[in-house]
Amino acid sequence: MKKSAIVCIVSLMLLLPFSQVAAGELGDQLAKESIIEKIQKDKVIRVGMSTFVPWAMKDKHGKLIGFEIDVARQLARDMGIEVEFVPTAWSGIIPALMTGKFDVIIGGMGITPERNLKVNFTTPYDYSGMSMVAHRKKADGFSELKDFDNENIHIAVRMGTTAEQAARKFFPNANLRLFENESQALQELNLGRVHAVVSSAPMPMFHALKYPDKLFVPLKENFTKEPIGFAIRKGDPDALNYFNNWIINMHASGFLKEKKAFWFESREWEDLVK
Repeated sequence: MKKSAIVCIVSLMLLLPFSQVAAGELGDQLAKESIIEKIQKDKVIRVGMSTFVPWAMKDKHGKLIGFEIDVARQLARDMGIEVEFVPTAWSGIIPALMTGKFDVIIGGMGITPERNLKVNFTTPYDYSGMSMVAHRKKADGFSELKDFDNENIHIAVRMGTTAEQAARKFFPNANLRLFENESQALQELNLGRVHAVVSSAPMPMFHALKYPDKLFVPLKENFTKEPIGFAIRKGDPDALNYFNNWIINMHASGFLKEKKAFWFESREWEDLVK
């Protein structure tokens, strides 16, 4: 064997222990940087969210309630910590996560390729879909998607949401009115200034039932289906692993199914917000 080859082999053998140490240190560093470590140390998980009925809303006493609120509180209980909700404008919720304003988004966020370029998503803990609520007089006789797709139609949506994406895709010829809050969009509909509001189910149905003389749901079924996941900052495999396994367990235990039935399939909670 040539002398140069022997020297290379010896050098690699000498470097191997140092490489193993460096890899170990890197692993320890990554573990320490995980948001899971910080959450356990601080004894609190900060959850970014925004109000969407019935995902998250305030009751008569100003307390946050809803499907997402129950999910986040159960997550905190299982981690043995407290939960702190950080209400955030939906249009800026991903930038707020990326700058560390909170640890995780649990807010009915649809998993999309565009969002996935900026954040990591967990396995879905729920599935949602787009529906719409329309004004009886302005949308009289409308019963199909194509009825709302022309330049004379005005549709209100909350900006930065998958509802906005769906509206642009399915109603490219309609005039979209963008609002920061869903309540503003619904108010425009109630006042007869727009023909319809596009939003995640079951909100359109609930809002139509609230004002049956004025509003109706023109479509028999949701016109999209989308997976919903927690969103976290990139580069944190430990947190992604923990949240994924927690969601798997909650599906298996029936917790998510039970909460979904209460908030989305019943109206037992309505007295809490009236």
